[in-house]
Amino acid sequence: MNRNVLAIEKALENGRGILRLEPAWVPRSFCIPGKRLKLHPDDYYAYGANRGGIDERWFASTVKADNGPLTTEFEGLSFIHAGKDERVLLRDAIELAGADILGPDIMRKHGGWQAFAKFFDNQEPLAHHIHHTDAMAAHIGQKGKPEAYFFPRQLNIHGGWFPYTFFGLNPGTKREQIKECLSVWEKRDNNILALSRAYTLQLDTGWDVPPGVLHAPGSLLTYEPQRSSDVFSMFQNIVWHSYNPIELLQKDIPEAKKNDLDYYIQLLDWELNVDPLFFEHRFMQPKPLRPYEEMRAEGYEECDIVYKSEYFSAKELTVLPGRTVRIADSGPYGAIVIQGHGRIGSLDIESPSQIRFGQMTHDEIFVTAGSARAGVTITNASEVENLVMLKHFGPAA
Repeated sequence: MNRNVLAIEKALENGRGILRLEPAWVPRSFCIPGKRLKLHPDDYYAYGANRGGIDERWFASTVKADNGPLTTEFEGLSFIHAGKDERVLLRDAIELAGADILGPDIMRKHGGWQAFAKFFDNQEPLAHHIHHTDAMAAHIGQKGKPEAYFFPRQLNIHGGWFPYTFFGLNPGTKREQIKECLSVWEKRDNNILALSRAYTLQLDTGWDVPPGVLHAPGSLLTYEPQRSSDVFSMFQNIVWHSYNPIELLQKDIPEAKKNDLDYYIQLLDWELNVDPLFFEHRFMQPKPLRPYEEMRAEGYEECDIVYKSEYFSAKELTVLPGRTVRIADSGPYGAIVIQGHGRIGSLDIESPSQIRFGQMTHDEIFVTAGSARAGVTITNASEVENLVMLKHFGPAA
């Protein structure tokens, strides 16, 4: 029998339908790590100083990071931990046993797991950039990339240098103004942020960011559920006096269009960018699934934290100290524990205080479709501290 099949069967049996996942770390050459990922201080440049610092951790990912020619073989991909020295890529497991993991309905409709989440942890703001729509991503054989943000208080012990995010463009902005910004890329600061507006980032809230919307993420550690894609194009050439090479503007642009300024304008969903009610339409406050009093009486609190996209969603689950609960969901999901310790099903779970690069942890899991629908039993082993996890879901069947 295929070795991967045996590892999948073992992992499913050991976790009774809940899979333990290994940490997946991603560096970015254009970012400064905020050092809130709980990595050991010596390990933020574990891929090599030339690769840049590690400022992302990806969860339940079946998509490889696109970090240029130096990208390592499995960068960004999640591994299922089946036992000592036994592991299999989540991507391969779904290809081999997708109906058991995601359920037959999702496999028929979507062909696999079409979402992942990440922690984005940058000390400084990121450049104003966009992720392609499906129509534009199709030109390079990729899928578009909607994403969303949530700012968990547990992981934001400091706010970084600029906890504000620019979104979209000022109403009344003209396309020619954007083309002018791009045309001076290698001559001077293109000052594109003068055409946008910044919003103060608030802990335990979030934003919906559809593809085609310009955004310059701020410096809070961010939980980002998103579609399984890594396409982008930078539109800001200088961030905090640091130059972004033009290759980041041209990263996912067809060769024949790299110098076509009109093509870059087509990457933008213009109406969404200049929406005068951008805050009202894109900001997300947590929404409790039931009245808090009812949930607390049963030992937990659960909120929808990402809920404006058809491609993914996310929840925050808190199990109160010393309580055991049974939680059912409509479909499979990836989860990361961000506070406390206890058990989910047959697996121990805990939020670590420090992680070495390459070290196994007990904070990340994937709950299969059958287990999610049947309900999983979660116990908070602490008598004083909450057990908190973030759960992200793909598109519905």
